[in-house]
Amino acid sequence: MRLHRLDITAFGPFGGTQSVDFDELSAAGLFLLHGPTGAGKTSVLDAVCYALYGSVPGARQSGQGATLRSDHAAPGTRTAVTLELTVAGRRLEITRQPPWERPKKRGTGTTQDKAQTWLRERDAASGNWKDLSRSHQEIGEEITQLLGMSREQFCQVVLLPQGDFARFLRADAEARGRLLGRLFDTRRFADVEKRLAEQRRAAEARVRDGDADLLADAHRMQQAAGDAMELPELTPGEPGLAEAVLTAAAVARSTAREHLTAAHCRLAAAESAQAAADRALDDTRERARLQRRFAEARERAARLQESAAAHREAQTRMERARKAETVAPALELRDAAEAEHRRAAHAELRARALLPASLADAGAAGLAAAARRAAEELGGLESARRAERRLTELLDERAGLDRQERADEEARQDAETWLAGWEETRTGLQARIESAQQAAGRAGELAVQREPARQRLNAARTRDRLAEGTEAAAEQARTARDEALTAKQRWLDLKEQRLNGIAAELAAGLTDGEPCAVCGATEHPAPARKVDGHVDRETEERALADHQRADDRRAEAERRLGALREALAAARAEAGDTPTDRLAHAVEELEREHARARDAASALHSAQEQLRRAEHEHELRTAAQRDAAVRAAARVGHRERLDREHAALEEELTAARGDAGSVAARAGQLEQRAARLTDAADAVRAAEDAAQRLKDADARLADAAFRAGFDTPQAAADALLDDAGHRELQRRLDAWQHEEAAVRAVLAEAETAAAAHLPPADLADAQRAAEDAARRVREAASARDAAARRCAELDRLSARAAAAVRRLGPLREEYDRVARMAGLTAGTSADNERRMRLESYVLAARLEQVAAAATVRLHRMSSGRYTLVHSDDRTGRGRSGLGLHVVDAWTGRERDTATLSGGETFFASLALALGLADVVTDEAGGVRLDTLFIDEGFGSLDDQTLDEVLDVLDSLRERDRSVGIVSHVADLRRRIHAQLEVVKGRTGSVLRQRGTG
Repeated sequence: MRLHRLDITAFGPFGGTQSVDFDELSAAGLFLLHGPTGAGKTSVLDAVCYALYGSVPGARQSGQGATLRSDHAAPGTRTAVTLELTVAGRRLEITRQPPWERPKKRGTGTTQDKAQTWLRERDAASGNWKDLSRSHQEIGEEITQLLGMSREQFCQVVLLPQGDFARFLRADAEARGRLLGRLFDTRRFADVEKRLAEQRRAAEARVRDGDADLLADAHRMQQAAGDAMELPELTPGEPGLAEAVLTAAAVARSTAREHLTAAHCRLAAAESAQAAADRALDDTRERARLQRRFAEARERAARLQESAAAHREAQTRMERARKAETVAPALELRDAAEAEHRRAAHAELRARALLPASLADAGAAGLAAAARRAAEELGGLESARRAERRLTELLDERAGLDRQERADEEARQDAETWLAGWEETRTGLQARIESAQQAAGRAGELAVQREPARQRLNAARTRDRLAEGTEAAAEQARTARDEALTAKQRWLDLKEQRLNGIAAELAAGLTDGEPCAVCGATEHPAPARKVDGHVDRETEERALADHQRADDRRAEAERRLGALREALAAARAEAGDTPTDRLAHAVEELEREHARARDAASALHSAQEQLRRAEHEHELRTAAQRDAAVRAAARVGHRERLDREHAALEEELTAARGDAGSVAARAGQLEQRAARLTDAADAVRAAEDAAQRLKDADARLADAAFRAGFDTPQAAADALLDDAGHRELQRRLDAWQHEEAAVRAVLAEAETAAAAHLPPADLADAQRAAEDAARRVREAASARDAAARRCAELDRLSARAAAAVRRLGPLREEYDRVARMAGLTAGTSADNERRMRLESYVLAARLEQVAAAATVRLHRMSSGRYTLVHSDDRTGRGRSGLGLHVVDAWTGRERDTATLSGGETFFASLALALGLADVVTDEAGGVRLDTLFIDEGFGSLDDQTLDEVLDVLDSLRERDRSVGIVSHVADLRRRIHAQLEVVKGRTGSVLRQRGTG
């Protein structure tokens, strides 16, 4: 990796834009980055790191964006860093702009702009830059992949902080492990340790859970077995737990089966005793039932004897009711006639009450004659009704004439108002028509111009497309010509080779005694032989065919090229040399102007239509005004005729109404009178008919009662029973007879009579005996069921425990294997003699590589005196693996690096830093680092030591490597000519390059 150029804008202490030309600084191999404290030396290195990784090193990476921006920058200047470098043979340019609060373009205040990143690559052939990506993630992944290092590794390898490595020399194993872990990314090995520990804990938990479940099943078996099972005092995880549980379970199952057999025997004996007690109880119950049945029958017979008189009285009542049923139809007929007579009498009274006093006592014939006279008078009023209806029609016609007069007056005034503005309306519409006609003419002119413009634009686009196609076709034609020439040359070469060896080809066909096709000789003493690489006829013909096909492709390519050039010439002749975008703009402007003219012309039809409608409306309004005047004159004569007819009708109706308010009222009076008279005549006739029917019914009732044996009709009516009384009386008679038959049947039963002569049955004693027997059976069955459940539960739990033991076998094996591996990787196993964790073991190997690489330079720096070696000895009670010692060749002794002096520590830390850079570089895939920066460590050196250090650093320039020293030591400015100075001021810092040209 080599840096070429760095541009910084509004970054850190730099308020404006500053540039660093690393190519000029690197020409001397060694250059100095110096400046006063706080000027911004470290900010230059931060800018390099930010350009590559989008963040700055160490603690300065907090608050990206806001704190990176310079406080000296102008409000409108955006923070940006651009770095040009070469990595993996590719010339790249990276530009990063952090997010910033910029002033709003409109109004006051600020707005947030997002961070932006660009990645470009330079084409070595053309020297042009081409864009690769603008994605933060893609650019970050691409740079990390090319460099092969993370940001932390880059800061340790390219930006060498000597103070960190001096502390690394004096640090303990844990501190060294943390630093090396960040550089070499050994988190995967720590993850392996963690994963194995988690697997060990998980496996242990599964084994403990399995043992806990097994113990839980064992306790359940103990509860089920009662006192017949004893468990050993074991905890989950202890060996032998499974075997002890299975043994105890087998003993418990055997004991439970013995108890089940004894319970079966006790249950059988109790069931036999219960069957005998149940039979005795059934016999006692039957005897008690028969004795109760006989006693109850005697009591019922006594009650029947007491109710015998009432039974005979009910029988007599039933006989009289049956006789009265023959008189019931006559009674019903007489009741109906009486009800009808009462209704007819009431109706007659109501009808007579509505009649005048002169007709209150009239008979049916007189009332009917009066009704006929009223009807005749009502018929004489029909002519008066027609006159009254005509009078109403006349009033309606007179009202209609008034409405027409008002409507005509409104229409006349509306027409006069509209006609007053007619001239102004017509002038405006004619002006609109003239404007639309002019726009239509303009649209026609533009339509004529539009098609040629479109054709010219299409021709220009065709010209551009054909120009590109012509270039490609020309390249294809050149390629086809080259291929055709190559194929022809190959064919000619093969043909020449064949002609050179044609003698051998002819000799192959010679036969002794046959004449030669060339010389005619029949003897062939020395025929020519084929040499290596001889070309035969088939090879030459294939080459000829290849040449012909290539020549055909060449001709076809030249034909296509000629056709494209002709088409291009035609397109150019039609389109000219005007650029396509200018023609497109002209066509668009023409289309817009044509659209505007067409829109304006589209109003012509509507304006003409509005004028036509307005003229039609003018005609209608004029005609309406004229018609209204004609109708007003006609209404005068019509109104006079209606007045004369109205007077005649009023005279006729006055005579017809009499004292009534109207003809209709008089007609209503006559209609009501005729109706009342008719109703009264009908009611009188109905009352007379009902009285005759009631008299006939009384005669028939008296005759029916006498024939049925009753003295009076009232006696027959009293003897009748309704349906409910008849059913109740019949039910009582039937119940008495049924009870009497049932009592006689019970008293006649021989078994019941025999039981009545036996001693009373003792049901309570038999019940107690049966209950005692049933209780003993239940107890025996409960004991049998409990023993069966105990056996089943023990069998189930034993099978479950056996299955759990089988499942725990692989889990325990897995736990033993994982625990052994976890102990080895964690350094806690007895097999790990040095108690080294897996991550420490990997880091120890890396530290050994770093020490070997650092020793190469330290040996040279110290004139062969010092050598760095890795030590895996344990320090105190800690773990071993990350020790670092220095071997002094002068004394031959190995000592700790903490015993080195200040200058020796600087030498050792510098060698360690460079060695670490080499190892990390190799780890990253061997990316060459052509630009390095060394920060800190020079201020405490004396002049002699400083000269030695500079000689060593100057030797780092070999293989075209440049080294930048970051320091504010004044003596270095005299010794190193190529310098990058950081000058600070009130308006921000600036960069100055010196001694580079």
